[in-house]
Amino acid sequence: MEGFPILTALTMMPLAGALLIMLVRSATGSSDSESDGKKAITAALVISLATFVVSVVALTAYRPGVDGYQLVEEIAWYGPIKYKMGVDGLSILLVVLTTLLMPFCFLASYGSVKKRVTEYVVAFLILETFMIGAFCALDLILFYIFFEAGLIPMFIIIGVWGGVNRVYASFKFFLYTLLGSLFMLAAVVYMYLQAGSSDFAVLEQTAFEPGAQTWLWLAFFASFAVKLPMFPVHTWLPDAHVQAPTAGSVILAGILLKLGGYGFMRFSLPMFPDASQFFQPFMFTLSVIAIVYASLVAWRQTDMKKLVAYSSVAHMGFVTLGLFSFTEIGIQGAVFQMLSHGLISGALFLVVGVIYDRAHTREISAFGGLVHRMPVYATLFMLFTMANVGLPGTSGFVGEILTMVGAFQASTWAAVGAALGVIFSAVYMLTLYRRAVFGQPNPEMEAKIERGEISMKDVNTLELVCLVPLALGVIILGVKPDLIFDITQGASERVLTLMAGG
Repeated sequence: MEGFPILTALTMMPLAGALLIMLVRSATGSSDSESDGKKAITAALVISLATFVVSVVALTAYRPGVDGYQLVEEIAWYGPIKYKMGVDGLSILLVVLTTLLMPFCFLASYGSVKKRVTEYVVAFLILETFMIGAFCALDLILFYIFFEAGLIPMFIIIGVWGGVNRVYASFKFFLYTLLGSLFMLAAVVYMYLQAGSSDFAVLEQTAFEPGAQTWLWLAFFASFAVKLPMFPVHTWLPDAHVQAPTAGSVILAGILLKLGGYGFMRFSLPMFPDASQFFQPFMFTLSVIAIVYASLVAWRQTDMKKLVAYSSVAHMGFVTLGLFSFTEIGIQGAVFQMLSHGLISGALFLVVGVIYDRAHTREISAFGGLVHRMPVYATLFMLFTMANVGLPGTSGFVGEILTMVGAFQASTWAAVGAALGVIFSAVYMLTLYRRAVFGQPNPEMEAKIERGEISMKDVNTLELVCLVPLALGVIILGVKPDLIFDITQGASERVLTLMAGG
């Protein structure tokens, strides 16, 4: 791959595909009919699959044993500001996760998205470019551009193709995330003026004054805490998830939330080590509150999607808990948790989308006895439920146990608080599964089925194509986590070295 700008190609492929789809529609005068909509989704699916293949090629070109960033591409942009791309063990896996989930989003959209389908797939492809760019950027200003630009297509996706309260949810999502990022923008300008460069390599070696570190850390925290999201700035997430289309929820939970954890690991820890040490108790407190509080709130939800949304808040609390343990095992666990949560949460939102497409409701009380009508669905639902609970043998167990072990080395009370969250997660997930799958059938739902108003058939081939690969990923990573650790170890060690002043 030497000499070929594979990361630029990878980043720009979805954008080029989106432009191609729009040009074809403009040239052919395609309508918003069902057949033209399916053609648009098929084209987007092909583009996303090609992007995934290129990401796998980039992953095979990545050498885990080599220190620092790899596949680096650098072009002078404006003065000391550069177009610089590169990956390490953390970012290359998040890129692959992004390109992996995107084809499932398009597959899940067949038949469920009926209006403005071309614009719908174009918005997702543009969003994919911004997400990949944010993970690959090695220039702070370039990162900020990609990071902020991703708000626009997701705002449109929720606001146009969302539920009844989609406008409220989309504006709440946009304003929360934009407001937090304005503080980060001020910090970016200050760092550029102090270091004379926005290059990650220069910034990592710049010793900012302890007083300045505190304010810089808080400015970045304002952005990443909202994106993650952390308590108490998490309230936009349940509304966004409930109103977003299924594919939007998959990307929101599977990828966009990870930008918060990625930001803490990429910027807060290595660039502001003194401030990170100072704020460790603060981060532990917020993480434990998020884990316990969000789990209890999830237990009381009546909407499946909102329950999974609060579950995401709780599970992302483990990410910050592991990162701020300042131990290699904790950081490795946090990275693994981000990747695992991307698979599990994406699968759970797809699972909820399957029955919503059939019954047009997500109310838990509307279902019961699904195991008799949809046995394959019930089996897959059980696997993802157990993974979300953290059952040994699934990827969910590995991330949670490692973050708790790392946290225990730094704070016993934080580890105990996180362990309570694990117990509560079993309560709300198993309660959901018992009521929906093994509970008494809802008489009104049964009557609708008898009258032929709805059809609760088992998962079809298209849905299996979405869910089975994710199920395999959850199991494979659960029994062989070293597939991830071998790649991420160097990045984790590098963060600790930079924190120590290396």
